[in-house]
Amino acid sequence: MKKLSFLVSLTNDDNDYQQEQAKAAETAARRLDVDIKIIHAGNDAVTQSQQLLEFIQSRTLRPDAIVFEPVGSTGFPQVARAAGAAGMGWAILNHEVDYIPELRRTFKVPAFSISSDHEEVGKIQGKQFAALLPQGGSVLYIEGPTNSSAAHQRTAGMNRTKPANIVVKTMRGNWTEESAYRAVSSWLRLRTSLETRIDLVGAQDDSMAAGARRAFGEITEGDRERWLKIPFTGCDGMPKTGQAWLRSGVLAATIYIPPNTDVALETLTGAIRTKSQPPERQLTVAKSLPSIEELAAGRTKSAHGNLHRGARA
Repeated sequence: MKKLSFLVSLTNDDNDYQQEQAKAAETAARRLDVDIKIIHAGNDAVTQSQQLLEFIQSRTLRPDAIVFEPVGSTGFPQVARAAGAAGMGWAILNHEVDYIPELRRTFKVPAFSISSDHEEVGKIQGKQFAALLPQGGSVLYIEGPTNSSAAHQRTAGMNRTKPANIVVKTMRGNWTEESAYRAVSSWLRLRTSLETRIDLVGAQDDSMAAGARRAFGEITEGDRERWLKIPFTGCDGMPKTGQAWLRSGVLAATIYIPPNTDVALETLTGAIRTKSQPPERQLTVAKSLPSIEELAAGRTKSAHGNLHRGARA
């Protein structure tokens, strides 16, 4: 039996979740005994589409299927059709598209999507805000890029579950620590930032939460300690970053979002070897770290401790 080969296209190699996506793909490839090639798009949609077309059109590099997480907002329907016409399977990650049924019907190739339930991720984050700010307050919320459907869905979910007494101020990053650091640093240089009360910093991924915290840590005036004492939260919860930052106290909470490149490779390998079509759509399950109940209990204990210390003072 011919050894299968797959192309895995990721958005960048600077984000902890994307790095974990690459590791998960490599581990799955060894277990499945398939070849993979991992490429990164540098957060540039044009670059990513050109990279994919280069492999699709190549006589020597052409894979049996493509697994990719899109940078752009469209999911590259024309590139998907080119892959299908070349007989390649197609798995799109963490993105909603409407062309999968057509791809399956027209080209008879395995085609499907696997995604985190991004709206559910946002709902969990809104519940975390409620648990961390039981009396309400103001959240500085760092979203992903404008062209990201995941970012929009997470924001929508968060707004559905956050209480009305929590006010959200938003700014945008690009799923990297550096992008959030630059965005927050620029905001802190504005006079209005000094007049704005912020009770919590929430980011749509852990690396952006870390970038925001780094920016606050560089404040030289007396407010630095106050800023760094407020809770910082993120998403992704990867073992070496989000979970480690949670244990060390850098983050007050995160959301574990399991990688899905391994699931995509397993699904494609099974579909190709058995000449079958997998389900059109699969969703992975995210969870709060710590749990919402643990977060609420922790804030209650902290509040009681502050009252007792105040009474003794």
